[in-house]
Amino acid sequence: MTAILIIFILAYVFIVTEQYTRIDKAVPALIAGVLCWSVMYMDNEQEATAKLQHHFSGIAEILFFLVGAMTIVELIDAHKGFQLITNWLPLSNPLRLMLVMAALTFFLSAVLDNLTTAIVMCSISARINKEQELRWIYASLIVIAANAGGVWSPIGDVTTTMLWIGHRITASALLTETFIPAMISLIVPIIILWPRLKKFSRQSFDSVSDQQILFRSSAPMLWLGFASMLSVPILKSITGIPPFLAMMIALAVLWAISEFIDPCIYPDDAELKRELSIRQAMTRIEMPGILFFLGILLAVAALESSGQLHALAENLSGQFGSLSYVAGIMGLLSAVIDNVPLVAAAMNMYLLPQDDHFWSMLAYCAGTGGSILIIGSAAGVAAMGIEKISFVWYLKRISLAAFAGYLAGFAWFMLQR
Repeated sequence: MTAILIIFILAYVFIVTEQYTRIDKAVPALIAGVLCWSVMYMDNEQEATAKLQHHFSGIAEILFFLVGAMTIVELIDAHKGFQLITNWLPLSNPLRLMLVMAALTFFLSAVLDNLTTAIVMCSISARINKEQELRWIYASLIVIAANAGGVWSPIGDVTTTMLWIGHRITASALLTETFIPAMISLIVPIIILWPRLKKFSRQSFDSVSDQQILFRSSAPMLWLGFASMLSVPILKSITGIPPFLAMMIALAVLWAISEFIDPCIYPDDAELKRELSIRQAMTRIEMPGILFFLGILLAVAALESSGQLHALAENLSGQFGSLSYVAGIMGLLSAVIDNVPLVAAAMNMYLLPQDDHFWSMLAYCAGTGGSILIIGSAAGVAAMGIEKISFVWYLKRISLAAFAGYLAGFAWFMLQR
């Protein structure tokens, strides 16, 4: 089954070098996923069919969960719910604004997800900051805060969602074990970067250009959207239903509410009602991202079924001994390699009980390790696209601060042990 490993490595080369090849990472991921299983089918068709059916049920749960969450976020954005957050920001003090935006990003990414939160907050920062260097510093801290905030919530990051849906960790254990390390990984970079903000004055911000007209439905849809997202782990805990079913219920309820609210608030504006409809929100979902997850999870499932991941697990365990250091190494790898396949691989490599300390460490390391390089996370790539941040600039001015925060949070985990 060496061919499967070679296909996977070649796909990873194209995924990591996406910004240079200009080929969307969904393309090599899908090709790799199909080719890996093609090799499995040529080897033993009946066995491959049974294994694929076993893995695909879990993959489908993750994809449906993401579709529901992304639709809710797009609906909030269509109603300009996020603009309410912009209007609350204190634009008169650069240092205070940085703290407020970092805190907002940290907690919002736990409720929404780190990619969506990074896009929203970076867009806000780009509108209110006049100077390029200041915008880049803010965007970098937003990336760090978004990745840190996503690791302590089961719905804040795709990897934590995978661990939660896969019954590796419960929502309560994830919160209690990763919240403090995640906060440490944000506080340390803020302290390091704080002196650089002192040279900027209040004139570096534009308090007028960011003001926009809100809809009458902006506030209701913002809070209803947040409530629907928060209801997912609650429904999972009370009823025991899979998280993707809870997300589908939350989406259906919000859908019904929006269908009732929009005609009541805008009875005479058919065009506006169409723009605010959930059908229109669904057209803005990033399908390439969904297809990327499908392809990469299929490829990882093929690696697991062929026995490659178990061999890697034995090698890592033999080299480093403690699984804590294995999690730390995977966190560093996530700065270069997408953390989704890393976590998917680890879930299949180690047969550990639910809420084992390793799973919480893996959630932290895979999430925050991606902040070390700007290309190490989806949030970082989004920030690059919005602010045109240079890879070299981030490496010279931000990477060391992000790495220090990562190590500080990891040290807290080791002290907990």
